[in-house]
Amino acid sequence: MKGRNMTRWRDPAKDPRQEPKSNVITAEGAARLRGILDHLSRVKRPALSTKVGEAAALGDLSENADYTYNKKELNRVIARIRYLTKRLDELQIVDRLPADTGKVFFGAFVSLEDEDGETLDIRIVGHDETDTTKHWISVDAPLAKALLGKEVDDDVTVTTPAGETTYLITAIDYRDPAP
Repeated sequence: MKGRNMTRWRDPAKDPRQEPKSNVITAEGAARLRGILDHLSRVKRPALSTKVGEAAALGDLSENADYTYNKKELNRVIARIRYLTKRLDELQIVDRLPADTGKVFFGAFVSLEDEDGETLDIRIVGHDETDTTKHWISVDAPLAKALLGKEVDDDVTVTTPAGETTYLITAIDYRDPAP
């Protein structure tokens, strides 16, 4: 029975999931997280509590699938509320432009061109705001770390699973954050 019911062991010193996350977020990202927290606290949790109460009133809880499902969902929502509350307390909101907008810093929209001439438009945001569909990458990502402090027309080499890729920075843009 060697290895049964065992998870894969990872060396904590080399596990990328153990690396500390940066605690920065844009003002828009913080507002979005506060909106999610507000929705969960004011709408979702009371609705689920009502459903659990109604299901519990029906009697035998051991065979009540509605009670079991809603109770699990309520516990998931409560855990998410707890996580968001704690996370919002420890985040530092970056709500102003950097002094030198000619260089890549947190919150920058960056246009890159690879060796094949293909362009890639990304934005450097906090860990809690990453979105692959919008090409928003975490400030902790290897590409973002390589870009920080660079200027237009600088070359950046990043190691990817497919090998090393070199990008040319073609544009840097900062959009003034809303107050």
